[in-house]
Amino acid sequence: MLFSGFQGAVAWIAANGYSLMFLAMIIEGPVITAAGAFLAALGYFNLWIVLGLSILGNLIPDAAYYALGYWGREKFIDKYGKYFGLTKKKIRTIESMIHKHAGKSLLAIKMIPLFATPGLVIAGASRMKLNKYIPWSLIITIPSSLLYLIVGYYFGAFYDRLNHYLNIGYAIAAIVIIFSILTYFERKVSKKIGEKIERETSDK
Repeated sequence: MLFSGFQGAVAWIAANGYSLMFLAMIIEGPVITAAGAFLAALGYFNLWIVLGLSILGNLIPDAAYYALGYWGREKFIDKYGKYFGLTKKKIRTIESMIHKHAGKSLLAIKMIPLFATPGLVIAGASRMKLNKYIPWSLIITIPSSLLYLIVGYYFGAFYDRLNHYLNIGYAIAAIVIIFSILTYFERKVSKKIGEKIERETSDK
């Protein structure tokens, strides 16, 4: 993780603005989105710009991995895939899953921990049609960005109110604790959903 936590992300974004916020979103999208929305609630940024940057920050690296698979099948995956756990059998299984269930496959790829990068590369290598990849990618990405945007924005509004009654240290501590709890449960739920999808698709 780039920052010591949510509080560190907020301080860093406030000091660096939109450009570096966007670059950080490519690496730490959820935390940076929430931190940007938090600051938007306090008047530092425009909320809709934060949302747009968050969506792009999710889509651009995904598209890069897809393109790597699409144009680098023979040069990269077939030659070096085994070093990343991408055996020929696994690649064939995932390709079959992608062709049969495009939406469910992309959802599983995005939600199963540590599977997003190789999964998106295989999606590109399987020549998944763009008229399927683009809509499903948007359907999965936009709600995720909105979730963290809403969480961060209302934390910011809550912080603004809380700060009238508590000193700034207590207010920040309360926000960090609440954010940490929600993030923990969101990740647990995502992991369970991803594992369920993985079991269902592996049984077919």
